[in-house]
Amino acid sequence: MVHILLHFIVPALFSFIFYRHMAIKAWLIMMATMIVDLDHLLATSIYYPNRCSIGFHPLHSYIAIIIYFILLSFPKARIVAIGLIIHIILDFIDCYAK
Repeated sequence: MVHILLHFIVPALFSFIFYRHMAIKAWLIMMATMIVDLDHLLATSIYYPNRCSIGFHPLHSYIAIIIYFILLSFPKARIVAIGLIIHIILDFIDCYAK
């Protein structure tokens, strides 16, 4: 449950600290990046509590993660990239915090 809450809180904090002039818009864009979790629907067991999603699901693959970092170099995609990277970092932490 804490993991899910962090997916809302961390982007909110990041938005209000680094995008103060458009914090709500930045947060909403970062929330939209949660759509990457749709790749869980492709798994044989949609939810498995002990499975690490990093490297398992297509949008959580290492190639996808590299693309998310490349997106940082494009100003118009930067907030989306930050949202995706925050999501991946939180998922990565969750893989090793169990």
